[in-house]
Amino acid sequence: MPHVTAPDGTRLAHHLRGNGDPLVVLPGGPMRASRYLGDLGGLAERRRLVLLDLRGTGDSATPAEPASYRCDRQVEDVEALRVRLGLERMDLLGHSAGGSLATLYAARYPERVSRLALVTVIPWVIGEPATAEDRLEAAQLRAGEPWFADAYPALTAWLAGEGEPDWDLLGAFFYGRWDDAARAHDAAAERETNEEAETRFHDPAAFDPPALRGALERLTAPVLVLAGELDGGPRPSLARRLAAVFPNAECAVQPGAGHYPWLDDPEWFTARIAAFLDAPARRD
Repeated sequence: MPHVTAPDGTRLAHHLRGNGDPLVVLPGGPMRASRYLGDLGGLAERRRLVLLDLRGTGDSATPAEPASYRCDRQVEDVEALRVRLGLERMDLLGHSAGGSLATLYAARYPERVSRLALVTVIPWVIGEPATAEDRLEAAQLRAGEPWFADAYPALTAWLAGEGEPDWDLLGAFFYGRWDDAARAHDAAAERETNEEAETRFHDPAAFDPPALRGALERLTAPVLVLAGELDGGPRPSLARRLAAVFPNAECAVQPGAGHYPWLDDPEWFTARIAAFLDAPARRD
């Protein structure tokens, strides 16, 4: 298994899937091992996926300093991977919390990004989290589904901070289709996630929204912000606000999709991502 050594000496694993031009993929969770991404719904048939296990997750080593789990402190891990791959510029995809890391990387190294895809990313980096109202609005779209009557009270309790969340019920709201495949995918999350790192990743100190907005003005690479129609975090309206931060961005909403759109409709997802990645560069 290929590894790269981070600037602080932590050994980071990355997994290669598929063929074609490389696409570096940063997982979410936050701090979930990259295996949950699978082959991104068949995207590996079009691109060679380079799936990074963030420090302390999957097959990557645990860092000596737990503070290095903070999102902004992992930017240099991504840069070390780019150097290890020998890429002058790279196509980069971040899913969910991995989109925070991808965005911070693009702000620090805009000249190293050729295209940036942000998939179901809550824009913590610009100080706009998903709200309880966002999640309830999305949940109401599922009112006709057979599991809704049991799951909705668990959702309202979670949003109100009433005790430990019941993820056996809440998981349904994160998938466009709550079938056996979705249940198995959701059930794997706990064992694939580094809980200590999860709590440190989105430390508010990692983000400086005004400075980030200014830095992103230097990013000339095309950006795709993809949201799921049924996702509560982010709602499509929030995804559009994230897209507006970039000089050269478009927003797409996948019909019937939740937070893991490659599971809900692999064909739609892979076709949309591939079309973005393969589009001719714009000439100004």
